[in-house]
Amino acid sequence: MYRSHVLVCGGTGCTSSGSQQIMDTLKEEIKKAGLEAEVSVVQTGCHGLCALGPIMIIYPDATFYSMVKVEDIPEIVNEHLLKGRVVTRLLYQETVTPAGVKALIDTDFYKKQHRIALRNCGIINPEIIEEYIATGGYAALGKVLTEMTPDEVIQCLLDSGLRGRGGGGFPTGLKWKLAKQNDADQKYVCCNADEGDPGAFMDRSILEGDPHAVLEAMAIAGYAIGASQGYIYVRAEYPIAVERLKIAINQAREMELLGKDIFGTGFDFDIDLRLGAGAFVCGEETALMMSIEGNRGEPRPRPPFPAQKGLFGKPTILNNVETYANIPQIILNGPEWFSSMGTEKSKGTKVFALGGKIHNTGLVEIPMGTTLREVIEEIGGGIPGGKKFKAAQTGGPSGGCIPASHYDIPIDYDNLIAIGSMMGSGGLIVMDETDCMVDIAKFFLEFTVEESCGKCTPCRIGTKRMLEILTKITKGTATMEDLDKLEELCYYVKENSACGLGQTAPNPVLSTLRYFRDEYEAHIKEKRCPAGVCKALLSYHIDAEKCRGCTLCARNCPANAITGTVRNPHVIDTDKCIKCGACIEKCKFGAIYKQ
Repeated sequence: MYRSHVLVCGGTGCTSSGSQQIMDTLKEEIKKAGLEAEVSVVQTGCHGLCALGPIMIIYPDATFYSMVKVEDIPEIVNEHLLKGRVVTRLLYQETVTPAGVKALIDTDFYKKQHRIALRNCGIINPEIIEEYIATGGYAALGKVLTEMTPDEVIQCLLDSGLRGRGGGGFPTGLKWKLAKQNDADQKYVCCNADEGDPGAFMDRSILEGDPHAVLEAMAIAGYAIGASQGYIYVRAEYPIAVERLKIAINQAREMELLGKDIFGTGFDFDIDLRLGAGAFVCGEETALMMSIEGNRGEPRPRPPFPAQKGLFGKPTILNNVETYANIPQIILNGPEWFSSMGTEKSKGTKVFALGGKIHNTGLVEIPMGTTLREVIEEIGGGIPGGKKFKAAQTGGPSGGCIPASHYDIPIDYDNLIAIGSMMGSGGLIVMDETDCMVDIAKFFLEFTVEESCGKCTPCRIGTKRMLEILTKITKGTATMEDLDKLEELCYYVKENSACGLGQTAPNPVLSTLRYFRDEYEAHIKEKRCPAGVCKALLSYHIDAEKCRGCTLCARNCPANAITGTVRNPHVIDTDKCIKCGACIEKCKFGAIYKQ
């Protein structure tokens, strides 16, 4: 029996910050101190506070250390683990109060969260199946196989109100019901773990921190619709997730929780992995199935829908990782428990990957209906540098920008669609006043053009023409007629593309046109970028009254565009200036500005 457990985050974020080296050093130092029999080191999944990584939590006192470095480990072992003294300089500062150290769950980042899909992330070692079982793992599968009929399982999901977390928001129970109704000699259960949106890492973190939750839910789905085979389609760029899935599948097979005659009930179900090569279009369900079959990842026309004719031409259901992660808890706690959270049409919680101009970059899980302001200012810690909130991008390339006028909107499926955005898989990128909304629209469209599968003309050609117009606008060479043409093209691509990805590709442009048209017009009419982002429309100048003639700007200009003598005001030759911004970074007197 250990007296202390040291939990070290082993998610991708902390791993990239050196958490594996920290774990190795920690084990060495514990051994030197003779504490191997007293202190256990546990590698976990993501805790959510990615901006503070590497993260370490020591139980039973739940001391939270952040931004831990390898050189800090000897002090933690000698002071905390050996002598019982907390290393205060390494504490997450929000946990430190005049009354003492408060629990992590009481901090602003956690207190408004409700973790269901993420319930085990940061708590258990995802590579040890016994730890998942100890938290109630596979109890839902056992309940389903021994106490419930397939129809009862489906009804439970229908009553819960669970909707797909992959972006479309289709009722999960209804999808399963449609697949069950179609008779076939073989059916399939698929998991979409492709997650291609820029800035999104929700599914990745669940697979890295709690892979068995997905396996258990897929087995439940197989029982409900009458399938015996499942496939997890995960992108190969997720090496930690892939490795932990392989370990989890092998462990589940060894314990006969996957395979033949599960729980002695005669139910057979197994799961295999298929690695994706990183094509964004393979996040679309029919393209994903084409890829699993070994074909080029391109969408198929619908109908027939996958519930009728999906993988290998057989009835198939496809849900994403987060959707599956909710299901065991719904089975164990009941549909009423889940439907008591959220809003009337959007039940439960939603996981978001917070990124962009925000203090607490990371992973959060909030009840549906939480306002955007609460997420950004309370959970996210606000915007750095005293800057003002300008917009939030949700739904990735398929979503739209939410302006400050909708800062207090409750986040759910219908509300976001009503204002021109969408939930998507859960990426939430925050922007401040220094961001140019035309440039943001251009960024997402560049991604869409690059990732278009090219099967249909509206998406393949239409998005390219849209990008060309946006590029003209950012260079100051566009006309108002171009703006009209851009809007017309958006609606054409939206209405005529073959799949959901092409149909939603214009959303970032349409939403920025809707809420930030004045910025587009400033680029076109005034040849000016209000946010000072679009280089072609900028010019750099030196304020003669502020300049002290220190020559620092001239010495650091890579284009030799700055001239002047010591202790006298300098001048920038705008014809030579390459607008790199090096002069602004070096000036100590704030004498250089751009306009």
